[in-house]
Amino acid sequence: MFSEQTWLARILWSVLLVVAFGAVLAGRWPLAFVALATLVLSVVPVVIARWAEIYVPPSFVAAILIFIGATLFLGEVFSFYERFWWWDIAMHAGSALGFGMIGFVLVFMMFQGDRYAAPPLALAFFAFCFAVTMGTLWELFEFAVDQLFETNMQRTGLLDTMGDLIVNMIGAAVGAGTGFAYLRGQARGGLGAIIDDFIRRNPRYFKRRR
Repeated sequence: MFSEQTWLARILWSVLLVVAFGAVLAGRWPLAFVALATLVLSVVPVVIARWAEIYVPPSFVAAILIFIGATLFLGEVFSFYERFWWWDIAMHAGSALGFGMIGFVLVFMMFQGDRYAAPPLALAFFAFCFAVTMGTLWELFEFAVDQLFETNMQRTGLLDTMGDLIVNMIGAAVGAGTGFAYLRGQARGGLGAIIDDFIRRNPRYFKRRR
């Protein structure tokens, strides 16, 4: 399972393990938590995909790992959120866009890839709701971490949370809109190509693809 991943993903996983181990020995518990959380959150999609017998291209896994590392590790450990004002916006927009596309693909599986039978607006709405829900769960995660470890993931509190949710909704709309355009045959290249590549690599779930 892990041997199939890119050398970049394996290196980053190894670095996170070393950092977490060193942080535990030094008693730097917030750093240890962030490193382990980054590691676990990046491994979970691989495990779930393996369990569901879904082929996820190694490059996708590397992208997920880089994104989670940029959000948790670079953002919290190296204070990228304070150093770059746009870092938080980019992270939330990117995650919402990705979850919007994931939500679309999950429901599209129910139609086995038949774009003519799938209702575009309904699938796009579900994808949007799925992405917004994931963004909300992340805000709850930030709140829990701040309360337990006295960190400052929420920055300015309510203003930061509401700003994040607004950005999440915009990113979710773009991701869901990509799925909508794909079903209407209007997505050519770009994000639509990513959806098409995933469907092509998992033919058992999209037997009616045409």
